[in-house]
Amino acid sequence: MPRYEYTVVPAPKKPGKIKGVKGTDNRFAAELSRLMNDYGADGWEYQRTDTLPCEERQGLTGRTTTFQTMLVFRREIKDLTTEPLPEVPLVEAEPTLAVPSFGATAPAPAIAAAAPEGEAPALGPAEPPTPDGTTRAPDIAAQ
Repeated sequence: MPRYEYTVVPAPKKPGKIKGVKGTDNRFAAELSRLMNDYGADGWEYQRTDTLPCEERQGLTGRTTTFQTMLVFRREIKDLTTEPLPEVPLVEAEPTLAVPSFGATAPAPAIAAAAPEGEAPALGPAEPPTPDGTTRAPDIAAQ
């Protein structure tokens, strides 16, 4: 079953001047033809003209109802499937870091441990532990 999208545009209220066309009714018809041909060139098919009420402000507190004439166009949606795509649940992947060799990726290391609400997380040691299990402070003077 085909699916359609619609667009609605206001009908022209005052026809423009067209060289060689005389009379309001002929200029109005030429203006409508131009508008319909422009939309038709983009794949839109004319459906109908509707006149609908529209409430507008008048002054500070007043309201008045006017009637707007609208042209309705439609075109078929061109997609490969006519059935709606199933919803796929989002799965959060583990963050990865790019490895310099050949663009491979590796899991990102955990940098901070979880902290209670309102406290800063505890950061891991600046240097890897030594074989005896102690850590040493980085040598700032050597850097």
